[in-house]
Amino acid sequence: MNAVTPELRPVQARTRPRRRTRIIAPVRRRFGLRTRLTVTFALGAALLSSLLAAITFGLTSENLTTQRERSAVERAAVDAARIPAQLPDDPTTLEIEQLLRDIPLTDGAAAALSYRSRWYTTDSSSFDADAVPTSEQSAVADGAAITVHESIGGTSSLVLGVPVPALDAGYFEAVPITDLQRTLDRLALTLFIASVLTTVGGGLVGYWASRRVFAPLLDVGTAAEAIAGGRLDTRLPVGGDSDLDLIANPFNEMAQALEDRIDRDARFASEVSHELRSPLMTIAATVEVLENTRDELPERAQTALTLLAADVDRLQQLVEDLLEISRFDVGAIKLHLEDVRAAEMIIQAVRVLGGGGVPVRFEPEVGEIMVRVDKRRFGRVIANLLDNAERYAGGATAITIERVEDRLRVSVEDRGNGVPVEERDIIFDRFSRGAEGGNRSNDSGVGLGLALVDEHVRLHGGRVWVDDRFDGEIGARFVVELPIIEPVPTA
Repeated sequence: MNAVTPELRPVQARTRPRRRTRIIAPVRRRFGLRTRLTVTFALGAALLSSLLAAITFGLTSENLTTQRERSAVERAAVDAARIPAQLPDDPTTLEIEQLLRDIPLTDGAAAALSYRSRWYTTDSSSFDADAVPTSEQSAVADGAAITVHESIGGTSSLVLGVPVPALDAGYFEAVPITDLQRTLDRLALTLFIASVLTTVGGGLVGYWASRRVFAPLLDVGTAAEAIAGGRLDTRLPVGGDSDLDLIANPFNEMAQALEDRIDRDARFASEVSHELRSPLMTIAATVEVLENTRDELPERAQTALTLLAADVDRLQQLVEDLLEISRFDVGAIKLHLEDVRAAEMIIQAVRVLGGGGVPVRFEPEVGEIMVRVDKRRFGRVIANLLDNAERYAGGATAITIERVEDRLRVSVEDRGNGVPVEERDIIFDRFSRGAEGGNRSNDSGVGLGLALVDEHVRLHGGRVWVDDRFDGEIGARFVVELPIIEPVPTA
């Protein structure tokens, strides 16, 4: 997708106020979007399942209780109707109690008869006259049927009272409802388990939905990370979803505009560097001619010539570094990779650079480790690290080569003042020399050496960082890490 071309406007004669970039501060929340969406689904499922469980339990409990009461009332009415027909005219206590025992009751039920101001019962231990409140006994004596829930002998029971007008008596039955209570308890447990499972299911659905919903945002984050890593041609797919296109289209336009801007800046730096090389070569040649006749020049002219030669050398190095950086930016770097022994290559590089006094330390087995590198560019990495130590730390003290799992680490140590923790990341940025570089009056660097080291190492699939020395002494340790090429075993 092409970037949006901005509209060209005439330059205003008056000075306009500088616009400031407005950054919207994000609201700090304890949990992320995916977690909040998952919890929302789970809470919604829990609330809905709890409401349905409460309604189901209430309706079922009322229905079962009503059926149980209706059945018990009908049975008690039938049993009460049998008593006048089977009871003698002047019954004895034994005859009344035997009549009550002959009534077909359900398991655990008890029967009682309030007759002639006396209480006759089949269970005198628990279903006596005190078990039924006086007000309910009076209601039955007045001709009203009652149905109440009482605890008889520690058991929840349904107490039924039916008047017997033919005898001027009242018939009572105590029917245990523990089986009904157990049924309701099992129903409540079942509904609770169902609510828990529904809540868990709602959470899983929320988690799945959050992954589906936020997948495009993860794609945006991945694309942004790729662009930040240098892959400027990364784009988001468009056309699949009209809603997602509202994010993808502006993102792609922004990425295209960024790529175009970086390409223009890289081409500008490359063209300027190329244009500077020719006059610099002329100036360098002129300085060389003047150097050949230095003895004929006045003392002040010799001093000026020395300063001029140093600045020309510095400017030439800056132009070469800018050309190299511009090649990285436009992707014009081509590596000529070779499989070489790392220790041997580093020793040769140090010797060529005139750093023979810097010891290269490694174990014998490390000397056989192979790496795949571009010799010229990796030699530039070693040269820049040694040059950095020379400029800012009085020179390197040792180079250590070691193997860490499947990676090779090359450490360049010095005895300078070290690198502060807050500068250990930015020191590899372009034109960044840190506080130590700015304090050196004889410093002639421009802050591109370590940036080139970082670019070269990343091209080889490695990484570079700076740390403290292992031995605890003052100084810095620049570490280059490269992948190891395992040799193919021979027969």
